Amino acid sequence: MLGQRVATAVVLIALCVAGLWFVPHWVWTLGVAAFFAIGAYEWAKLTGLRRTSTAVFCAVVVASICAPLVGVPLSWAVGAWALAGLAWAMLMPAFLARAAAVRKASVPVGWLVLAPAGAALVWLGQWPWQLLSLLCIVWIADTGAYFAGRAFGRHKLAPSISPGKTWEGVAGGAVGVALYLFVLQASGAAGTGPLAGAPGWSLALTLTALSVLGDLFESLVKRQAGAKDSGTLLPGHGGVLDRIDGLTSTLPVAALAMYISVG
Repeated sequence: MLGQRVATAVVLIALCVAGLWFVPHWVWTLGVAAFFAIGAYEWAKLTGLRRTSTAVFCAVVVASICAPLVGVPLSWAVGAWALAGLAWAMLMPAFLARAAAVRKASVPVGWLVLAPAGAALVWLGQWPWQLLSLLCIVWIADTGAYFAGRAFGRHKLAPSISPGKTWEGVAGGAVGVALYLFVLQASGAAGTGPLAGAPGWSLALTLTALSVLGDLFESLVKRQAGAKDSGTLLPGHGGVLDRIDGLTSTLPVAALAMYISVG
């Protein structure tokens, strides 16, 4: 299982690098839209949307992500990122606290989960190194939580939602991110981007916390659907939603930080 997980991650990272450095930006945009379309289909399946509603929902998510290709100004995306940030700060925690039925608001919540994150991934692709440095926060937090939780996990984080997650795992992920950011800044690799200086520490801490929230929220959706994974496309990971759960909550905030950074 671990071998499959690592192999799939390596392939995904290789595709990400190839998309960022070796193809035109419009190809990157379409690739992101296709990947998120699969995530939208998985979301629709988990939340019980009917066939027609599923098709419309997937089309709206894809159209939102591909908006720059038809000349839609960036201002719409900035607004979407801000709206998603508010949702992750207020709405999603409310769903988790009450274990509310997500399927009752499947379409608007699903759009907030997927479309702003996909649009952020497209826009941030203009700065490949900066994007990878931001993505690494989520990947390191997830990996650190996995191994620290397996080795030291005792205290459950949210047993009614995701019994396997522990506070020790969260701490391990946070330590991993702190070490990563220290090396990034000490080596000068952070440059003048959003991860530079004291603001970079605030952003990294925020993204680490949001990645946990995104993971928990997807676990809530799967638990309500009675599913272990969102799909079977990615060996060792499950579905697309299982792979991007931490990104859906972090990318909109990361994009806002980058937008401020570049003026």
